[in-house]
Amino acid sequence: MVAMLPLAVHAEETAGEGKELNIPEIVLEHLADAYEWHIASYKGKHISIPLPIIIRSENTGKWHFCTAHSLPEGFFFSPEHHGKIYEKMADGSVKRPWDLSITKAVLQIWIVVAVLLIVFLSCARWYKRHDEKSEAPKGFVGMMEMFVMMIHDDVIKSSIGEKHYRTYAPYLLTVFFFIFTTNIIGLIPVFPGGANVTGNINITFFLALCTMLAINVFANKEYWKEIFWPDVPLFLKAYPAPVMPIIELFGVFTKPFALMIRLFANMMAGHAVMLSFTCVIFLGWSMGVGFGLGLNAFSIIMLLFMNLLELLVAFVQAYVFTMLSAVFIGLAHKEHGEE
Repeated sequence: MVAMLPLAVHAEETAGEGKELNIPEIVLEHLADAYEWHIASYKGKHISIPLPIIIRSENTGKWHFCTAHSLPEGFFFSPEHHGKIYEKMADGSVKRPWDLSITKAVLQIWIVVAVLLIVFLSCARWYKRHDEKSEAPKGFVGMMEMFVMMIHDDVIKSSIGEKHYRTYAPYLLTVFFFIFTTNIIGLIPVFPGGANVTGNINITFFLALCTMLAINVFANKEYWKEIFWPDVPLFLKAYPAPVMPIIELFGVFTKPFALMIRLFANMMAGHAVMLSFTCVIFLGWSMGVGFGLGLNAFSIIMLLFMNLLELLVAFVQAYVFTMLSAVFIGLAHKEHGEE
C-alpha cells in the first residue's frame, strides 16, 4: 500500500478534471524523490510538509535556504530531470546547482535511523538490567534477539568464518536492519512512511559501495593473489594475454554492482506494481460502471496479494543483501589451500 493514499488522490483529481489517466507518468512521479512530503488533499488543496532546500547558485556563488514554494529567482524544478532543481544561467543555459536539500528520501532515512536507535537502545536497556543467569528475554526483546542471532550466527559467522566475523558483524547487522526497517516503513501508506528509499538507486549504490570497500580494503594477500596470479595454466594468466586476471579484476566491480541492482530493481518493481494496480481502479471507472466494478475487484485482490508479498520481499531482500555481502567478505579472507 506504499504511497497509495496520495496516489489515489492524484488519480482521482486527474479523472475528475477530465484528463486522460497517464499511469506510467503517475507511477514514476510517486516513485521519485521530492522536495516536500505530500500527506493528502482536501477540497482541491494539497496538505504537505515543506522540506528545507539548500542550494548554491552557480551565478553568484551564494547559498540559498528555502522551501519548494519559495525558490529564489532563477531556480526552477525541471520536469525533464524528474523534478530536480536547476538554475538558469546568464547566457540562457541551464545548470544543476549544488544541492544539499533535505528531500523526502533523506527525511525517511532519518526516521528509519531514529526508529532503529529507539529499538536497540530499549533492548540494550533490558540487557543492562539482566545478567546471563536471568531468564531469556520475551516479547519484543526476545524477537529482536532472535533476529540478531539468526543473522549473526547463520549468516555472518558461517559465511566469514570464526577468525574474522567479529570485525564485520556490526556493519552487516546494521545493513540488514537498516534495509529491513526501511522496506517495512516504506509499505506504510501515510506519513511517516511511504517513501521509496531502497527503490532509489543512489541509496543502493551507497550500500553496495560500503560493501565493496569492506571487501577490498581489508582483504588479505591471498585474495589479491587469486585475482592477479590465480592458480591456472600460465597461458590463461600471462601469455599471450592476462585473460584470467582481467576477468577477476572485472569481478571486483561486478559483485557490488549486482548487489546494487538486485536490491534496487526488486524494491522499485514491487512498489511500481502496487501503484499500477491502484491506478487501474480509476482507469476502470473512467471506462464505465461495468469495467469499474470488474477492475476494482481484480485490483483490490491483487493489491492485498502484493502487499503480503512485499512484506516477505522486505525481509528477503535485506537477508539476501546481507548474506551476499558476508559471502564476498568471507572470500576476501580465505587462506591458502582453504576450500
